[in-house]
Amino acid sequence: MRSITYTLILVALLSLIGCQSKKPEYGVERPLFLSGTTRQTWAVAPIINLSGQKQVDPILQADLLHRQLGDVAGLNPLPVNRVVEVYAALRMDRVQSEEQAALVCDLLGCDALVVVAVTDFDPFDPPKMGAALQLFRKGEYKRPANVDPYVLARRGTPLPGQQTPTPKPGFVQVVGMFDAANGSIRADLMRYAQGRTDPDGPYRERAYLVEMDRYCGFVYHSLIEQLLAKPALR
Repeated sequence: MRSITYTLILVALLSLIGCQSKKPEYGVERPLFLSGTTRQTWAVAPIINLSGQKQVDPILQADLLHRQLGDVAGLNPLPVNRVVEVYAALRMDRVQSEEQAALVCDLLGCDALVVVAVTDFDPFDPPKMGAALQLFRKGEYKRPANVDPYVLARRGTPLPGQQTPTPKPGFVQVVGMFDAANGSIRADLMRYAQGRTDPDGPYRERAYLVEMDRYCGFVYHSLIEQLLAKPALR
């Protein structure tokens, strides 16, 4: 009887030790979902750098954003170079109106254009980044036939006798400042890092504090999460 009791105690202790030493699951993240039954296609524009920091690469940052959008269920993001090609054809470096954004969407055959402006950028530990994400949706826009898209991109109003409906409901925007020195931001970052970092790696979750590309991914993920929670996208 006593041996059975000792055996049960030993099993319980081993189970407790096993639970305490269990490593976090690697490669298991909380996914984001785009509401609706129809899969959508969004294009990603080069990032607009308003931070004053030269190390902000518009294409690299757009690729980091594209990677985060690629993890959203129900969403198909177009490569950044597709938007770059359309911008070059229209001889523009950014969209400055809803009509221009809708024209870009029409030329790409996508549902919306994602534009991000980086307003603050400090890569040193603790990193800091501010950004504004705008989603321009094509809506009911239809490009007039037999009109050069370059001419359309330069016009702020529809051509005489032609209707160019304004995209509905316009654009959706989210803005955020992500300073890792802030306890709440750091807690959100650590939650995001769980499942995304190798538990056997040298930095583990701290990799997101010392590698700015990883931190930017966290920022874009957070902005996308805020965007998808907007009533206009539900």
